Amino acid sequence: MQVSKGLLAALALTALSSAVQAADEVVVYSSRIDELIKPVFDAYTKQSGVAVKFITDKEAPLMARIKAEGENTPADLLLTVDGGNLWQAEEMGLLQPLNSAVVKQNIPSQYRSSNDAWTGLSLRARTIVYSPERVKDGELTTYEALADDKWDGRLCLRTSKKVYNQSLTATLIETHGAEKTEQIIKGWVDNLATDVFADDTALIQAIDAGQCDVGIVNTYYYGRLHQENPALKAKLFWPNQQDRGVHVNLSGIGLTKYAPNPDAARKLVEWMTGAEAQSIFADINMEYPANPQVKPSAEVAAWGEFKADSIPVEVAGKRQAEAIKLMDRAGWR
Repeated sequence: MQVSKGLLAALALTALSSAVQAADEVVVYSSRIDELIKPVFDAYTKQSGVAVKFITDKEAPLMARIKAEGENTPADLLLTVDGGNLWQAEEMGLLQPLNSAVVKQNIPSQYRSSNDAWTGLSLRARTIVYSPERVKDGELTTYEALADDKWDGRLCLRTSKKVYNQSLTATLIETHGAEKTEQIIKGWVDNLATDVFADDTALIQAIDAGQCDVGIVNTYYYGRLHQENPALKAKLFWPNQQDRGVHVNLSGIGLTKYAPNPDAARKLVEWMTGAEAQSIFADINMEYPANPQVKPSAEVAAWGEFKADSIPVEVAGKRQAEAIKLMDRAGWR
């Protein structure tokens, strides 16, 4: 059976049209809630004409879904929080190198995968929060010092099951080794004023209410609560300014191994690391831009400047399993 030249041309045109249509949409699997990412994607679509379809869920189900879908995944990008989660996705073989000079220029190496599998988009400091009414000037110094006897019955912590605390512990192991870190964590547990909290917001409220005097939280939780309640008495403190600096983690994004539209997805990531997107992305959740050329919002800047820990964020993933076991041994539940 002969196929006419006209039909062949029509089929070729249809195939080309389908390819163009596919490239006009990027699919993102995201563990961030819709209101934190939709404004960013809307701005990109308005500017580029490329639609961004995003599917939200917890990071573990999303990674399991990408793995199960394999070569048939519709996901071009995985967007999630914490270097530990991104490192895990990389270890599972879910990501491919970004291969972008733009991303490398925009984002410092400590906030990117050493294998180029993912990049940070926004930063959050996991720092100390305290009551200025019950904590004297000069009392606070370092994370490690919260294990001192003077904080007995005065410390609040979030559960060890949250990846944010696992990452903090992982960086402590990287700095001090396992033995000393376990002593520090045991000291924290011994100093607890009450049972661990399910979230950082409840912890800050407990300090404000006088249930404890000091704790460790992500900065954006403080920002949200302060925005809701300008009379909030709790304050932020930047520890370890005389040595390694404040522990910083991130939200970030990686290109999936079998991304249907890798070029279009890469362009989106490059845009998200640029000035316009960085401002939107960080301001919405009161985070810090991962691009050092972009300034934080006025509200975030008002918390003061600090020196950040220079340990690569991917250490949080590399030492995550070790950190979880250590926290369990130390009695941090």
